[in-house]
Amino acid sequence: MSSLVQSVDWLAIAPPTLAAVVALVVLVADLFLGEARKAVLGWVSVAGLAASALLLLPLLDGDRATFCLTGDADACSYVADRFTLVVQLLVLGGALLAALLSVTALKDADKELPEGEYWFLLLSSAAGAALLPASRDLATLIVALEVASLPAFALVGIRRGDRKSSEAALKFFLSSVTATAVSLMGVSFVYATTGTLHLTRIADRIQHVDGQFHTLAQTGVVLTLVGFAFKTAAVPFHFWVPDTYVGAPLPIAAYLSVVGKAVGFSGLILVTVIAFPSYADVWGPALAALAALTMTVGNVGALRQRSTRAYSAVRLLAWSSVGQAGYLLVPIASAAYSKDAQKAIGSTVAYALMYAAVNLGAFAVAALVARTSPLNRISDYRGLYARNPLTALVLGFFLLCLAGLPPGIIGLFAKVTVFSAVVDAGLGWLAVVMAVNVVIALFYYLQWTTLLFRAPEGEPGTHRVPAPLTAAIALTAVLGVALSGAPQLILRFSETGLF
Repeated sequence: MSSLVQSVDWLAIAPPTLAAVVALVVLVADLFLGEARKAVLGWVSVAGLAASALLLLPLLDGDRATFCLTGDADACSYVADRFTLVVQLLVLGGALLAALLSVTALKDADKELPEGEYWFLLLSSAAGAALLPASRDLATLIVALEVASLPAFALVGIRRGDRKSSEAALKFFLSSVTATAVSLMGVSFVYATTGTLHLTRIADRIQHVDGQFHTLAQTGVVLTLVGFAFKTAAVPFHFWVPDTYVGAPLPIAAYLSVVGKAVGFSGLILVTVIAFPSYADVWGPALAALAALTMTVGNVGALRQRSTRAYSAVRLLAWSSVGQAGYLLVPIASAAYSKDAQKAIGSTVAYALMYAAVNLGAFAVAALVARTSPLNRISDYRGLYARNPLTALVLGFFLLCLAGLPPGIIGLFAKVTVFSAVVDAGLGWLAVVMAVNVVIALFYYLQWTTLLFRAPEGEPGTHRVPAPLTAAIALTAVLGVALSGAPQLILRFSETGLF
C-alpha cells in the first residue's frame, strides 16, 4: 500500500505558506508592540498578502504537484496548475483589497477592535482560502475549507460587546458547522465506497462501485457538495448572508462576499469535475436547480430592500451577492451537460474575476460613505455626485458592471459568457430563468445608480478620503475599466487547465 509522500515542492506551496507565516509573525509581534505602534501590523499584513500574490509569478512556467503518493505520481494532494493559480490570485487579491479597507476601518474604530487578533485571523483565513483550489484530495479540501471559515467566524463577531455582531457570528457559525458536518458524512460515504480520498482515484473507482453500494455513493456525492454550496451562499444555505454582512465589519463583509465565494465555487468545481464526472447525472440537475433558485431568491431579496432602512445598502449588496452566486453556479451545472466542460468551467472563473473586482469596489465605496453615515442606508447615497463626483462615478460604474450594462463592458461580457455556456449545454430553461433575473437586477442596480446623481437633500459636504481607501477604490476602478476595454483578456486568463 502506498503511504509515504514525496519531498515537498516549497515553491509550489509558497503563496498560502507565506500568508500563514505572516499571520504568525503578526500575532507574535502584537505581544511586543505598544498601542501607538500597532498600526504597523496592518501594513505588514498588506505587504505579506502582496508578496504572497507575487509568489504566483514563478509558478506560471508549468504545472507543479507535491505531496504525491510514492506509488502513484498522479495521486497528489497539492497541485499548482492554471486553475489553482487563477483562483489563488483572486483569493489573495481579494484579501489584499479587504486588508486595505481594514487599515482605515481599524483606525476609525479607535482601539475598539483588537488589531493583532484581527490581522492574524484575516491572514489565516486567506491562507486557507488560497490552499483550497490547490487541494486534490477530500481531506485537504475539507481542512482548507475549515481553515478559511473558522477565522471568518471570529472576524464577524470581533466587535466586543456589539450584540448585532455577536448574533451574526453565531448564525454564521452554526449554519456553517451544520453544512460541514453534512459534507464530512458525504466524504465518509465516498471513502467507504472507493477506499481513497484522492480526487483522481475517486473518479476512476466510483465508476465501478458494486451495485449494492451505488445508492451510498450517490448519497455521498450529494452530501459532499453541501459544504461548498454553503460557502457560495446558494439557496437554501444562504440565510446567514444578510445578517452576517450587516453585523460584520464592512471590510470583512467585502472579504466574505468575494473570497468566501471563491472558496465555495472552486471546491464545487474540483469535487464535481475531477472527482465525480461519472455522476454528472446526479450533481448536474441538482446544481442547475440550485442556480435557478439562488439567483431568483437573491435578486428578489435585493429588490425588496427599502432605501430608508438602516444598513439597506449593505443588505442590498448581500442579497445581490446571493443572486450573483446563482450566476456563478450556472456554468458549473452546465459542465455536466456540455461537450466542452473546460469552457464551461472557464466561464465561472471569468465571471468570478469580474465579480471580485467590481464587488470589492462597491464595498470600498460603501466603507467610505459609512464614515459619515454609519447606518449606511441607500438613501444616504443620494447626491453623492455633488459631494464627491469621482467616487459617485466610480460607484455608478461598479453598479453598471454588476448589472451588465455599458459602460460596464466587463459585466456584460461575463454575463454573455455564462449565457453562452448554458446555451451550449442545452439548458434552455436555465437560460430563460437567468434572463429574467438579469432584468430584475437591472431595476435595483439602476435605481441605486440614479440616486447618486439626484440633488442632495441638505447642503453637500465634502470629506477626506484616507489613502488606503483611495488605493482600494482606485485599484478596483482601474481594473474594471481596463478589463472593460479588453474583456477577452479575462476569458483567456481564466482558462482552467483542469483536464
